[in-house]
Amino acid sequence: MGTGVPASEQTRCAKRDPQVYCPENAGGTEAGQVTDLQSPEDNRPQSEPGGSSPEDSGQLMASYEGKAKGYQVPPFGWRICLAHEFAEKRKPFNANNVSLSNLIKHLGMGLRYLQWWYRKTQVEKKTPFIDLINCVPLRQIYGCPLGGIGGGTITRGWRGQFCRWQLNPGMYQHRTVIADQFTVCLRREGKTVYQQVLSVERPSVLRSWNWGLCGYFAFYHALYPRAWTVYQLPGQNVTLTCRQITPILPHDYQDSSLPVGVFVWDVENEGDEALDVSIMFSMRNGLGVGDDAPGGLWNEPFCLERDGETVQGLLLHHPTPPNPYTMAVAARLTADTTVTHITAFDPDSTGQQVWQDLLQDGQLDSPAGQSTPSQKGVGIAGAVCVTGKLPPRGQCRLEFSLAWDMPRIMFGAKGQVYYRRYTRFFGRDGNAAPALSHYALCRYIDWEEKISAWQSPVLDDRSLPAWYKSALFNELYFLADGGTVWLEVPEDSLPDELVGNMCQLRPILQEYGRFGYLEALATLREDLTRRQYLMSGVMAPVKRRNVIPHDIGDPDDEPWLRVNAYVVHDTADWKDLNLKFVLQVYRDYHLTGDQGFLRDMWPVCLAVMESEMKFDKDQDGLIENGGYADQTYDGWITTGPSLTPKPMSLISAYCGGLWLAAVAVMVQMAVLCGAKDVQDKFSSILRRGQEAYERLLWNGRYYNYDCSPQPQSCSIMSDQCAGQWFLKASGLGEGDTEVFPPQHVVCALQTIFEFNVRAFAGGAMGAVNGMQPHGVPDRSSVQSDEVWVGVVYGLAATMIQEGLTWEGFQTAEGCYRTVWERLGLAFQTPEAYCQQRVFRSLAYMRPLSIWAMQLALQQQQHKKASKPGAQQGTGLGTGLSTGPNLGPKEATAKPKEAL
Repeated sequence: MGTGVPASEQTRCAKRDPQVYCPENAGGTEAGQVTDLQSPEDNRPQSEPGGSSPEDSGQLMASYEGKAKGYQVPPFGWRICLAHEFAEKRKPFNANNVSLSNLIKHLGMGLRYLQWWYRKTQVEKKTPFIDLINCVPLRQIYGCPLGGIGGGTITRGWRGQFCRWQLNPGMYQHRTVIADQFTVCLRREGKTVYQQVLSVERPSVLRSWNWGLCGYFAFYHALYPRAWTVYQLPGQNVTLTCRQITPILPHDYQDSSLPVGVFVWDVENEGDEALDVSIMFSMRNGLGVGDDAPGGLWNEPFCLERDGETVQGLLLHHPTPPNPYTMAVAARLTADTTVTHITAFDPDSTGQQVWQDLLQDGQLDSPAGQSTPSQKGVGIAGAVCVTGKLPPRGQCRLEFSLAWDMPRIMFGAKGQVYYRRYTRFFGRDGNAAPALSHYALCRYIDWEEKISAWQSPVLDDRSLPAWYKSALFNELYFLADGGTVWLEVPEDSLPDELVGNMCQLRPILQEYGRFGYLEALATLREDLTRRQYLMSGVMAPVKRRNVIPHDIGDPDDEPWLRVNAYVVHDTADWKDLNLKFVLQVYRDYHLTGDQGFLRDMWPVCLAVMESEMKFDKDQDGLIENGGYADQTYDGWITTGPSLTPKPMSLISAYCGGLWLAAVAVMVQMAVLCGAKDVQDKFSSILRRGQEAYERLLWNGRYYNYDCSPQPQSCSIMSDQCAGQWFLKASGLGEGDTEVFPPQHVVCALQTIFEFNVRAFAGGAMGAVNGMQPHGVPDRSSVQSDEVWVGVVYGLAATMIQEGLTWEGFQTAEGCYRTVWERLGLAFQTPEAYCQQRVFRSLAYMRPLSIWAMQLALQQQQHKKASKPGAQQGTGLGTGLSTGPNLGPKEATAKPKEAL
């Protein structure tokens, strides 16, 4: 191993048996049982939705043999021992998982997809927007990503590896870079007694380094946007706690955009001897593939002193076009620490020079000047080391930052140049990495105070279960890591659509920049370029005017200028996208009270609803589906009319319910905007539509999937109450604004809970999309027998809205435990999984809908507080004056009997 320590002074980790730098006479710590972090008063059964056990990690911590709890690690979050192995290994969904009947149905689509995929990859040399051939494989390794919103992200896995990179916007590289590591060195009385890479890996490169950390004495804890890794060093009476911090801060539109992360190492000495402790942070320049190969990469040290604070480190310059960047590995210099560095070493070598340099005196040589640019095919890395004094029974702190400065970006088409949001505050010249590092290391304490103030009301609410607190905050990883783009908008590049009523958006774009996923302005554009759609084979325009686009564009092409990269269906004929836009506009108005926003969106809502009118062919107040998968469930067909003498309307519960909700919302918006004629028009549509919806779809227990005579029309769809969900989230859907009969909504939700939840996978995997009334999953399509995580969280929110709080939490808990504890898909929550074998579409946006559960809880509590005679109190993290704090457990102490 090249540790420089005699074998007689080394001990071995139980079970895995890695060599570690650990003298036997140093007072070792005995292996203990898993630490029980539950308070006696919180020791409730896991099956109960209420009550917060501080540590609720299932089997994820069963392998932990240490006693260390770490330095100020919070009680709630996702916690896992570094030695844990997930028993279940699933595969991405592919053609092998399609039934023969569905394969025959989609044979044409499959052939057209193969032609499209070949043209995209082999002719255009692009990454397919939907790649079913080279799916992202299962890697059960991911942890909290680093980096603010819109500046790119770097994911550090729960075992410490830097393993997922999204520096170019929307383009991901799933690659573990071995050289990117933290290493600890302990010295007593001038002699190195312990030196270890803090990684359980045993790689084929850097073999002179001491790898194979004993994972049984370390654990990871995530509560986004922070994470903690606790290492109990065998035989040393020393515990390391690495705290990772990213500035995701509510209502902060500066720091939340910064491409930075901070690592704070708190080192605790439980022994009676003083120590010198060093942490070395090594990092490769680039990822070792692709655009690194031509060479020309170089490193240089830097030192920035400002406002009495000094930061030292290395700049890793990566000048490869089209998006050059500089990475900064830095550390804070204090009166109690020393910062040293090594400018360059070969990350593909044995690494002996670096290892011996650190081993000799716990510091690095710190050569001056720039490194020589790397040669073609030769890698280059650097390292920064911080050393501090660790007194007996004392503690010390060592602080690092990681920043990347890619101010100027071009998307895959290499057309238009954009500047990221953070450049407004740190400049566009590409030399901001030192300033970003300095700012992060000086401001992270303030960031943590803001994060705690934001999260504490939820975390301190004892009525909420521990798993929910973890899910609520950890699912927010997608805000930064979901290919999010946040760009500056120069005056000369403001969109042409900013005319008329839309001109009010001009100052907003100038102040807050351009943010992707979706912008209302894209709705007003059209692109009449014709292309073939894969499912039907028909030729149709890319984008029609006054229709919500499916997406803002392909990051490997030219987003905003060319939207709708999705080519499976012509989404201009989809029935739900326009409706969801209208519903989201009113919901956001209701939650913010921003009348300017409502005025800006009113003409867009009018336009998209007018385009939707054409789908009500028989003027009964309901839109009809087209006999194919013309909505978000793009593989689940609403079956066509039967061959009857008189054509019949084809209504679906999902689309019809969203339509009625959107019509009801248009009535409310018309009142607010003083448009009496529009109000009367949509009020008339709503009355007719309500009657038709109930008559055609309600069967006494739930709303049928659709009204066709096909067998699958009576399928119990978990998403059938989506319209009511939006209405209740917007303060509507009851009393004078009732759209769906309340008793029907509650009955449908209870039926869904009985069949789609409890009768599926033992009630432990959430709600299956479709269930037949005799208790068998609907397998009529490739999506009807899937569980969609985001849909389940939305369903749970709907249950809470309707008073079925216990059922809601039971439903959502199954999804969380399946994804985060059983399948190992933390920080890559998929769109869907089946009961067995497969998952589909990793790292999906829809699971952010778990925040709808929190909104439902807050609205529920607000109603209680608003009732006459309500007592003062606090609950559910609302900051409102509330009545008695009845949480999920107390609200429904026993499950209601199903139908």
